[in-house]
Amino acid sequence: MIKDSGNRTEFETGAVRDIQEGKGRCDLLPLGEVANLMQSDEIGEIELFRITGDKVHLQRCLDLFLLNSHFSCMAEMILEVAKHFEEGAKKYKPNNWKLGIYLSRYADSGIRHYLKYKMGMVDERHDRAFVWNILCAMWTYENIPDMDDFTARKEREDV
Repeated sequence: MIKDSGNRTEFETGAVRDIQEGKGRCDLLPLGEVANLMQSDEIGEIELFRITGDKVHLQRCLDLFLLNSHFSCMAEMILEVAKHFEEGAKKYKPNNWKLGIYLSRYADSGIRHYLKYKMGMVDERHDRAFVWNILCAMWTYENIPDMDDFTARKEREDV
């Protein structure tokens, strides 16, 4: 089950997500430092994606998560994430995420779910939610570049 505060943020694209306020802003953390403190290669790869804008770092992040999680193989991980997509379609509507959500929101939520997974929290499927956020960030980066408010690509375009 996906937790729901009942409060929504609607993006100019029409996409909707649960509110962000009061949860912390994991996308604003110094991710390189956090990765070092936690000895987390997954967070390190998210930081490398932010710095370089190279999507291969998100793929590496998922590869590392697979190795360090309870999933037995990539197919199992993806099938479990498909359940998260199903639950999201019920909560919002099918393909709501494809309308356009900022990359910073995927990073923020993904990192938060990763931290909760590492803490052993079982109030929801944080493993699924982490992978979902990374997959959706990968797709958005390729298909809706205007939603990139997170990587160096955005900084280069602003110069």
